[in-house]
Amino acid sequence: MGSGSSEEVRVLGKWASPFSNRVDLALKLKGVSYKYSEEDLRNKSQDLLRYNPVHKKVPILIHNGNPLAESLVIVEYIDQTWTNNPLLPQDPYERALAHFWAKTLDDKVCLTLFLFHFYNKLLLSCKIFHFFFFFFFFFYFFFYFLFYFLFFLNVHLSTQQHAKCQSQCFMYRT
Repeated sequence: MGSGSSEEVRVLGKWASPFSNRVDLALKLKGVSYKYSEEDLRNKSQDLLRYNPVHKKVPILIHNGNPLAESLVIVEYIDQTWTNNPLLPQDPYERALAHFWAKTLDDKVCLTLFLFHFYNKLLLSCKIFHFFFFFFFFFYFFFYFLFYFLFFLNVHLSTQQHAKCQSQCFMYRT
């Protein structure tokens, strides 16, 4: 299904939301034209309350009058609806890894950013604590994902080396 002129695609989002940015980027990578509506989360619009009455959060994708919430669900829907320029791998294992990393980023990074924002507001008057918490969360975030990246790279490389060794050993046996 391509992006036709009869299709109505609309996104309710917030410029500062990484989740809204994820949906925005996916639509741009797919080349889908859409209407973007900036939401004020302190004064929620009637569209936001109507299309996402449960969580009342952004982003929301409205495709031909059908609303979808949750950025990971929306990105998967975009990838399956507009088949040009695939966003996710076709291999089921690689797709599962992509889902795993996206979920890990959502769970860990967003929690860290929320905590940083909370402490930032709480300790705004105390500059020394502000400085300390900024670097604490920055280094926590940096080393946490550096560890996961190195672990993933190590597992990936060791799997490739294992497969290469098996194929070479098989060649010498025949």
